[in-house]
Amino acid sequence: MTRYVATLAYDGSGYYGFQRQPEHIPTVQLAVEQAIAKVTQQDIAIIGAGRTDTGVHAVGQVIAFDVNWKHSPETLLLAINSQLPLDIAIQSIQADRQIHPRYDALWRQYVYRVISLPVRNPLLNHHVWQVNKPLDFEQMQMVAEQLIGKHDFGTFGTPPQEGSTNTIREVFISRWERVPSDYGDMLVYRIRATAFLYHMVRRIVGMLVRVGRGKLSQDEFATIFASCDIQQAKHLAPPNGLVLETVAYPQQTTATSVTTETSGISPESPLEEK
Repeated sequence: MTRYVATLAYDGSGYYGFQRQPEHIPTVQLAVEQAIAKVTQQDIAIIGAGRTDTGVHAVGQVIAFDVNWKHSPETLLLAINSQLPLDIAIQSIQADRQIHPRYDALWRQYVYRVISLPVRNPLLNHHVWQVNKPLDFEQMQMVAEQLIGKHDFGTFGTPPQEGSTNTIREVFISRWERVPSDYGDMLVYRIRATAFLYHMVRRIVGMLVRVGRGKLSQDEFATIFASCDIQQAKHLAPPNGLVLETVAYPQQTTATSVTTETSGISPESPLEEK
C-alpha cells in the first residue's frame, strides 16, 4: 500500500458537505472514493484536512488515501479525474507516507467573498454573498483585526469533535481587501488559523457584515466576542461565499501538493500571508 496525498478542488453547491453521510447522500468524500474505487478496483476511505459544510467550496482541500498502484502519481491523477464529476477535480498528487491531512496541518486558510449590488446577479449566486447596499469597508477591517491572536471563539462556533468543549483557537490572519471584478468591487475576507470551529467563519463574516451595514459597532462586536455566547452571534453568512483555500504542513514533508513553506514559523507564532 502507498499513501497518496492530493490537493482537491470542488464546487460544493451540489453536495451535502465534504464528509460522507449515511444512505449515499451526495458528498464530496463519497464522490471521490467512488472514483478512486473505479480506477483501482479497491475499496478505500479518504482522509480530509477539513470537513467543509453543505454548499461550501474548496481549492486547497488536502486528502490522503492508501492504495496499491503500479503506475505514476500523474497517471493516477488523470485516471481519477476522468471518473469524477465536473465539479470536483484533483489538482495535484504525491506519494507521501508521512502526512495525516488533519492532524499534521499547521494551519488552514479560508476565503469569503461578498459583493454589494443593487440587483442580484444570478451568475454569482453559487460563489459570492450578494448584499444590496454598500458596506463600510474600513469599519469591517478594523473589527476583523480584533480576532487575531489566541482567543476563546465560543461565540462563533462549536467544536467539530464530538464531546469536545475546547473552543480556543489561534488566528494568524483576519483581514478584508477590495478586489476589482467584472461586477464591481468585491470584498474578500481571509482568515488563517490553527483550526476552526463548526460554522466559525460563517458566523464571523455574518457579524462583520453587520458591522459594515452599520448595525453593530466595534465596541458591541468586542462585547459579543468576549461573551463566548454563541446565542449572541446568530447571523450566519450563507455557505456559497466560503472557500477552503489553503492547508499548510511542516517543511519536512515531501508532498508538493500542499503548502509547505512555513519558513520555520509554528502555529504558536504570527504568520504573514504570502
